Amino acid sequence: MLHDRVLVTTEGEAGERRSGGGILIPATVQMGRRLTWGKVVAAGGSVRAVKVADRVLFDPQDRAEVEVRGKDYVLLRERDLHAVAAERLSEGHTGLYL
Repeated sequence: MLHDRVLVTTEGEAGERRSGGGILIPATVQMGRRLTWGKVVAAGGSVRAVKVADRVLFDPQDRAEVEVRGKDYVLLRERDLHAVAAERLSEGHTGLYL
């Protein structure tokens, strides 16, 4: 990866899902503009806020899709990320930073 680019794999983007109350929502239902979670698989040398294996939140409309060895990934700039859920925690922190 070059510069500020981040390569992300999406997590279960398509398919049925359940609401918090247990209602089944079919895959054909169109939602409004909704952000998507993904997992970082590679990061460029200029990326400062994320590391490989971090979960990141991004807008699916701001993405470029790429296929590498038969698997689909999303290519983003670091500035297009909205939040990072990282495992590296300090005392008193939630692990989610914006």
